[in-house]
Amino acid sequence: MLDRVPNWGVALLAGVIFPLGLAPFDVWPVIPLSAGLLYTALNRAQRSGGIGFAYGAGFFAAGVSWVYVSIQVYGNAPVWLAAALTTMFCGGLGLLFAAQGLAFARLASRHPSWRAVQFASLWVLFEWLRNWLLTGFPWLYAGYGALDSPLAGWIPVIGVYGTSWFLVAIGCLIANALSLPRDIGRWVGAALVVGTLVLAGLLLQRTEWTVAEGEAVTVAVVQPNVPLKEKWDPRYREGILSDFGTLSTTLAQDHDLVVWPESALPGYRDRLLDVIEPVDQQLAQLDSTLITGIPTRDTTGRYNSIMALGAGSGTYHKQKLVPFGEYVPLERWLRGVIAFFDLPMSQFVAGATEQRPLLAGNLPVAPFICYEIVYPDFVQRYAQDAALLVTISNDTWFGQSAGPWQHFQMARYRAVELGRDLIRSTNDGVSALITSRGVVTSTASQFTESVVSGTVQPRSGRTPFAVTGSLPVWVFALIILVLGRDRA
Repeated sequence: MLDRVPNWGVALLAGVIFPLGLAPFDVWPVIPLSAGLLYTALNRAQRSGGIGFAYGAGFFAAGVSWVYVSIQVYGNAPVWLAAALTTMFCGGLGLLFAAQGLAFARLASRHPSWRAVQFASLWVLFEWLRNWLLTGFPWLYAGYGALDSPLAGWIPVIGVYGTSWFLVAIGCLIANALSLPRDIGRWVGAALVVGTLVLAGLLLQRTEWTVAEGEAVTVAVVQPNVPLKEKWDPRYREGILSDFGTLSTTLAQDHDLVVWPESALPGYRDRLLDVIEPVDQQLAQLDSTLITGIPTRDTTGRYNSIMALGAGSGTYHKQKLVPFGEYVPLERWLRGVIAFFDLPMSQFVAGATEQRPLLAGNLPVAPFICYEIVYPDFVQRYAQDAALLVTISNDTWFGQSAGPWQHFQMARYRAVELGRDLIRSTNDGVSALITSRGVVTSTASQFTESVVSGTVQPRSGRTPFAVTGSLPVWVFALIILVLGRDRA
C-alpha cells in the first residue's frame, strides 16, 4: 500500500503520528513505527533532504503546536503573526531532519542491517544536536516513549538517548524485514533483537540501583492556579501574598516540606521581605522547610530563582533560560515591537554554572526550574550530591495542549534516570510526587487550586546513567555510524 504513496507523503504522515507515542497519548509502539516509515521513505527516495524536511515539518507541527498557544493566547500576538511565527519555528526545526536525511544518504552502508543501526545512530546524534543548538530544544525525544514500556528497565542504565537508539533501531529492523517479507532470516534477526531488548528491560526493572536513606519526608505541593493576567496585576498582589503566607504556615504544621511553583511570589525578593521574613521565622519554629520560586536581583542582574526558607536554606538561580519568555534575543530591535516580546519578567540573566543544592533540613535537594528538567545531562550533572529532586514550573503558557503532559513525562523520566524521588510543583498542573521508578504517587488535576500531599523517600547511590551521563551512547552512535560506511 505504501508503494502508492509518494515518499514525502509517507514521511509527512510518519512525522505527524510520532507524538502519539509520547504523553498524553502514550502509544509507545508508534515511535518505532514512525521511525521505520521515515527509514523506508529515505531508502526509496532520490531526494533525501526533502523527505527529511517533510518528516520534520509534520513531527514538529504535531508535537509542539503549543507554541502557538504561548504566542497568541498569552503573548497577545495577532492570529496571523502567531501562525507565521509558529510555522517558522516548526519549519526551522524541520530543517534538522532534512540535514539528517542528507547525512543518511551520504553515510549509510548498502547492507540493510548496517543501514538500520546507522539510521538509529544518526537519529540520536541529531537529538544531541537539538540539545544545545541555538540554546537547545531537547523536546520530543524518541526515548521518552520507553518510560511506560517493557524497555523501561534500560532507562537508569543508558538514559533517554540510549532508549531512543533502541526504539528507532527496532523500527528500522522491522522495516527491513517487511521490505522482503519472505526473507526468514531478517524476521528471525529482528525478533531476536527485539526479544532480547525487551527481556533484558524487564529483568533490569527488578534492579535497585539506589537505596533509601533515612526516613520518608512528608511533602505538601501547592498548585495555586493563579491566571497569568492576575499574577502581575497590582490589584491581585495583596491576595496572592496573603494566601502564600497563610497556606504555607498551615501546611508546615503537618509537613516536613512545603513546595510552591515557579515565580509563586509576584515580585522581586528584596521587595517582599515583609512577607518572606515572617514565613521564614514561623517555619523555622515548626522545623519545616519551604521551597518556592521567586524572582531575585542583585548588582549583576535579575534572576529566575528558587529559594529555601524555614528549616532549609539556599538559593538557586536558573541557568537554562527560555528565549522570549525569560530573555529576548536581539532585544535592542525586538523589545516593544509586539506584546509577546515584552512579557513580564523577560529580562533575566543566567545563573552561575557552579551552584550548590538547596537544603531541606539537612537533606540536599537538587532544584530545577521549568525548562531545565528537560536537559538530561544538565540534570545528571547537578543532581550528583542530591537525596531528592525538585522541579518547579509555570506550564500555564502551554494552555490545554499536550505541552504540560510532555513536560511532565520528561520530569518523570529524570527521576528514573537518576534513581531519585522527584517533587514537581506547577502553577496549574501537572503537580505531583514521583518515585525513583517514575511512579506517580500523588497528583492534582490541571487548572484547579490544589495541594498535593504525600511522602517522598530520600535516596543515596547512583544509577549507571548518573555515573556516566549520555557520553557512552553518543560515542557508541558515532562509532556505529563510521564503521558502517565501508560495509557492503
